[in-house]
Amino acid sequence: MVYFTDYFNIDEDVLEKYGAFNISLINDLPLFIDPFLLYGSENPDYQTMHQSILSYLSFLQSKSQRGNITDTKISSWYKFSEVKQNWLGFSVAGNGGSGLGEKFGRAMSSYMHIIFDDIFEEKISQTSHLEKAALFQIGVGKDNISDFTCNLIKCYLLEYTESFAKQFLKTEQTRQCSVDKAYFDYEVEKWMTKKYVLPIYKDDFVLLTPRDLLTKDENWINSNDLKGDFTGICNSIPNDQLRNDITNFYRRMLPAPVFVGKGKRRREKLPSQEDIAKAVNETIIKFPEIVDYYIKLKESLTDEAKSVADEKVQEVEVIFQQHVTQLIQSLLDETDFYKYKPDSSYEEALIRIHFLKDVIENKDGYKLFYHKGKPIKRESDLQVMYRLTWFTSPIDINREVNNGRGPVDYIASNGANDKALIEFKLASNSKIKMNLQNQTKVYEAASNAKKSIKAIMYFDEIEHQRVKSIIKELGLQDDKSIVLIDAGDNKPSASNVR
Repeated sequence: MVYFTDYFNIDEDVLEKYGAFNISLINDLPLFIDPFLLYGSENPDYQTMHQSILSYLSFLQSKSQRGNITDTKISSWYKFSEVKQNWLGFSVAGNGGSGLGEKFGRAMSSYMHIIFDDIFEEKISQTSHLEKAALFQIGVGKDNISDFTCNLIKCYLLEYTESFAKQFLKTEQTRQCSVDKAYFDYEVEKWMTKKYVLPIYKDDFVLLTPRDLLTKDENWINSNDLKGDFTGICNSIPNDQLRNDITNFYRRMLPAPVFVGKGKRRREKLPSQEDIAKAVNETIIKFPEIVDYYIKLKESLTDEAKSVADEKVQEVEVIFQQHVTQLIQSLLDETDFYKYKPDSSYEEALIRIHFLKDVIENKDGYKLFYHKGKPIKRESDLQVMYRLTWFTSPIDINREVNNGRGPVDYIASNGANDKALIEFKLASNSKIKMNLQNQTKVYEAASNAKKSIKAIMYFDEIEHQRVKSIIKELGLQDDKSIVLIDAGDNKPSASNVR
């Protein structure tokens, strides 16, 4: 049983009609709530949630403006555990995350009165947005925004899930749960606990999330877009004087042109990406209005935001649900795996690696690793996809703890004397040779494992040839425990395959 509908014996059409995303109960899926989708929705409940977020930000802003916020208040108002019960996010193993701690609280409390100084009185953008906090270099990233958003709308998610549970689940599938920090009481200035009837899985409650609030990779309002189109955004500012001041300041922040080399090799040295990023940050600090104009531009593209988010969620559904389901069915239909006990944890782990390879190479699974046509080279995505292939098995598959020599990705075990290590690497990893040559034996000795599997993913022929060359140099050409996975986007179209 991999998904919510499997475990709770619910027809997928029922969940889809309700509007909820069918989460995996094995591992987090790489999706998160984008607060911009609350703002951009015509759903009155979502608009109410957007306003409630702004109300809380206004409360924090007023407290920050007065200064002298105690550590106790920071802990009470800013510190939250990750809402792991929604089974969304970027956790490689299971559904645990770090949440929002002291570092986040101090950064936000120190800058609230600056970043949100015009909340409810905006003169450029239509409204304020929580994501604005991640556009300044204050130590707040997109993961923080995601966790903060989920906590601030947790009351809605709890009510949304409770309603589903009461309509469609059996009494024995639910339990009345007391949930901490369910809602904020402005009179006592404190987060409060409340009881809800919720689905129960492995002695913890489960939260459902509306599908139309989810996205993947980036919030609609994000620092990469701001910095990537910085000059274009600045040039779109209608105030001539402000636009000229910004342009002149930005140019002054860039290093002066210098020439390197001699004779025919003499050339002008252009600013590095690091130089440009630094100049952009300095200019934003000097002219924070730039951020408001960027947000205004994003607000004008609300329909596009919803369309892009929907496309990303469909992508995750296709890869992590449809294709993984096909993979599971293939295992059930095409092998006798469940009719006998596997010879070893190594054997089972290797079988699943090869099925994963087939999904990526032959069933469009490679698309998971691309965004806007460009490859997203993350070992973590491959790890999550592999984790989802483990189901109904006597073999334990877990994230290996750090043994002092560095953690491996997973350890498959069937008793103390039957262990196999599984590692996922990118062919572009500069340390791939060292890993293949030395680290495997070190990890095996530290974990009392006899065998290891290395899955290496490449994105183009240059990477492919590089890793093949390393394998040949190390004399590992016949090592069946090394599996190469082609994630290149040059796969033939199904219509062209005969």
